[in-house]
Amino acid sequence: MAVQGAVGKPAWRRNLLLALLAAAVLCAWLRPLDDLAGAQAQAGFKRAVASFATARALNAVISVVQGTEFSVQPLGIGVTLTPGQMLDPLNDLVERFSDLMLVASVAFGVQLLLIEVGMHWGMTLLLSLAAAGWAWQTWQRARAPALLTRVLVALLLVRFIVPAAGMASDLVYRGFMQEQYAAGQQGIEQISKTLGALAPADGAAEQKWWQFRKQIEQFGAAIDQTVEHAIRLIVVFLLQTLILPLAVFWMLLRAGRMLTTPDAAG
Repeated sequence: MAVQGAVGKPAWRRNLLLALLAAAVLCAWLRPLDDLAGAQAQAGFKRAVASFATARALNAVISVVQGTEFSVQPLGIGVTLTPGQMLDPLNDLVERFSDLMLVASVAFGVQLLLIEVGMHWGMTLLLSLAAAGWAWQTWQRARAPALLTRVLVALLLVRFIVPAAGMASDLVYRGFMQEQYAAGQQGIEQISKTLGALAPADGAAEQKWWQFRKQIEQFGAAIDQTVEHAIRLIVVFLLQTLILPLAVFWMLLRAGRMLTTPDAAG
């Protein structure tokens, strides 16, 4: 990330940079964004943990149903079948899904930790010192040393990238993904209850052939619905924990380059 001060930059551009820098330092000390970003990250962490717990519960229910044997008598011939084995691919999907929800929980936990690190007074003090040195150099010479500029941009990113990414992610979630999450979470919970009701208490049951066929259809519907709801939740958490944070980081990095590099600004 090669950025440097501009020689002979227009006065309005220099004043704009200094004003923005002063506002950033003030926000770093007053912390108007950190508490809000922390609360949003905590809410995301709870959603991810809830989805992880739901996935593990569904995995346990599927494991029970897979071991259930059913005795049927088509055409008067007694046959013992285990239709739950058709849920084996679904069980694999749910295990992968629960792993992803665990990763999402960890990602939100890391986000909370990074917010705490950025809020530390030592980090804010370093940012203030770097900003004061950069502002003095820019005001006196219209050119700040390239190394000082790199350090300042790095400190600004460390201090504000996580709160900014968290807030942008939460805004997108509330505007476009909240209903998707609610539908997916409720769908997974309902499927867990439905499959649990299909398994007899003693692990074996006698059924008529038409009842057995109906149960097979219910298993097939559960597979289709679980795949749909799991993919919906994966998309929500993938956007919140990876794609949107990277997009915010890229935009802030580009903005820093445009403001501090004359070629990029031009």
